[in-house]
Amino acid sequence: MFFNDEPEVDHVIYIRLTVVVLAVLGVLPQLRGQLTERAQLENFVRNAFKRIDTDKDGKLSAKEIESYAVLKNRLAEADSNGDGFLTLDEVLASLGKNLPKNMQDTQKENKPKVAEPEGPKPLAAAHVGVGKMIADYDFTDLKGNKAKLSDLTKSNGLVIFTTDTTCPLCKKYSPVIARFEKEYLKKGFGFLFINPTATDRKETITQFIESHGLTSPYVHDIGHELSAQLALRSTTEVLVLDAKRTLIYRGAIDDQYGLGYALEKPRTEYLRTVLNQIHSGGRVELAATEAPGCVLELKVQTDTVQAITYHNQISRLMNTHCVECHRTGGVGPFSLTTYKEVVARKAMIAKVVDTGRMPPWFATADAKASHSPWVNDRSIPAADKEMLLKWIKGNVPEGNISDAPKPLVFSKGWQISKPDAVFALPEAVEIKAEGVMPYVTLRTPTNFKEDRWISEMEIRPTAPEVVHHVLVFVVPPDSNGRPGRLRGGEAAGFFAAYVPGTNHWIYPDGFGKKIPKGSDVVFQMHYTPNGTAVKDQTEFGVVFAKENPRYELKVTGIANPLIRIPANAANHQEEAFLRLPMDAKVTALIPHMHVRGKAFRYELETEGGKKTTLLDIPRYDFNWQLLYRYAQPLDVKRGNTIIATAVYDNSSKNLANPDPNKLVRWGPQTFDEMLIGYVEYYVP
Repeated sequence: MFFNDEPEVDHVIYIRLTVVVLAVLGVLPQLRGQLTERAQLENFVRNAFKRIDTDKDGKLSAKEIESYAVLKNRLAEADSNGDGFLTLDEVLASLGKNLPKNMQDTQKENKPKVAEPEGPKPLAAAHVGVGKMIADYDFTDLKGNKAKLSDLTKSNGLVIFTTDTTCPLCKKYSPVIARFEKEYLKKGFGFLFINPTATDRKETITQFIESHGLTSPYVHDIGHELSAQLALRSTTEVLVLDAKRTLIYRGAIDDQYGLGYALEKPRTEYLRTVLNQIHSGGRVELAATEAPGCVLELKVQTDTVQAITYHNQISRLMNTHCVECHRTGGVGPFSLTTYKEVVARKAMIAKVVDTGRMPPWFATADAKASHSPWVNDRSIPAADKEMLLKWIKGNVPEGNISDAPKPLVFSKGWQISKPDAVFALPEAVEIKAEGVMPYVTLRTPTNFKEDRWISEMEIRPTAPEVVHHVLVFVVPPDSNGRPGRLRGGEAAGFFAAYVPGTNHWIYPDGFGKKIPKGSDVVFQMHYTPNGTAVKDQTEFGVVFAKENPRYELKVTGIANPLIRIPANAANHQEEAFLRLPMDAKVTALIPHMHVRGKAFRYELETEGGKKTTLLDIPRYDFNWQLLYRYAQPLDVKRGNTIIATAVYDNSSKNLANPDPNKLVRWGPQTFDEMLIGYVEYYVP
């Protein structure tokens, strides 16, 4: 009997399992040809494996297969790692190797291509034109009326809907755009509808307009004169221009409808959020998404591109890439908010932009990707870089001040909603004028009597000009209710972080972070003296979630505290590993080293040892502790391994190196070193 420990076995199962085991191990090739379905074959293998694996440890030992001569004889062949056991993966791998060639070819040929549903995905805004001035293009609407974009732009701006009467998604969104027009005309927005589909009939369009009660101009752009200038990408895309015709949003209405799916109601209302933020005088948080619809490929006529001046484009480019830091009260060393300020620094601007030092962004771009995978990609697009350098070399024309953008408004208060709780450093820290300061670690209690879920949070230094970065940890009490210890330190992860340009976090619906009751907030402060002695008392504000979120966001550290960097080593490599104990979705990566850090790379190793680069930083800069946030969460599976590889320059050629003749190990100060690959994630 095949299973000698089971007195009674169904004859069908007995026959199938016998055939499968023999077929997997290459014993009965004449039977393999009868098993034409790979999925069926694998299913039989799994069932056979479970029955033979009597101790249920997930592998077949020599003892378990002792009674089966065929299995004993073929153990070495199928045992790929030579450990004396057969795992299910090894059996399945052997199954693939022993399939007849014609059967493998058939599987490849007959495997159907299944298109995944497509919905809106966040995009790096600057890389799709957000922040640029839209010229005052003229057009003729369906009724024959001539106008310009400026004629329709109201106090809060202009909303441009791309649409047509034949695209299925456009049809679904027709009542939605009609409701938007009716609601937001009253709130100071103008509207324009553009139909780029030449084959749509005029009478059908007229019926469409009348049935939905649209009142704003509708352009049937048969020749694509206007659509191409606006660089429209799909038939459902929406553009939002502010009152000075600066493009401040490009993307989807919401995520209710997409390619291959429809929802009862949207989960995320992108456009409504943007219009409400503009109406309330706030800043737009998410400025670009993909807009699923019928794809448009429109060629812009280069002879209509306007001359570049400071007021019509360069000022907007500076707002997009520079002013967040280079302004009064910002972390940049000087302001770049006016024409005179930019001209005064033009040589330095040209140098740092041309060499890639500014704007600070160090991830290698994927030349094959249509869009950056990072929604917060700070890199300056090639076209913007070319425009800026050409303007600087072309005698820096100022242009007409009437083309100037609306000045950016930076809140002196909280960027998030009014905090429900604020935790400050228990005492002000004195930052000396010169030299180097060690890390400062201070603790303050939350006094929470119950667990709290956080939907928004912000770290706000009172002296941002000297704050290099901040890590905030949440430390629960111990089992006796006493203040807990910060176990694992910064290597284990953090709760919140502050780096120049990233100081607040607003999570989408369904996501949040948890502060257990009785926890303390621990601040780790890194200060960089700038020539003037000041005091800082950083604050950490949080907004409570209205309801418990579906997903908890966490940060873990992939660390190697055993690093050992030899003296005078110019390219010393160290690694750290994390094998995932569960399926997860990765939302951000944050590499961390000190002044000897030279390069950093994240890789994902999947089944079979295949490695994929997730983030490659060939030129690491300790002065910028950047976070790289995925536009779309990365799926990682249980058993996958994330590898963090760091390269250090401990030589005299590293001008930031405090002592190239020193053997360097792990330590908290900048003259020590670290290897931490932070990963923000949630469990689906």
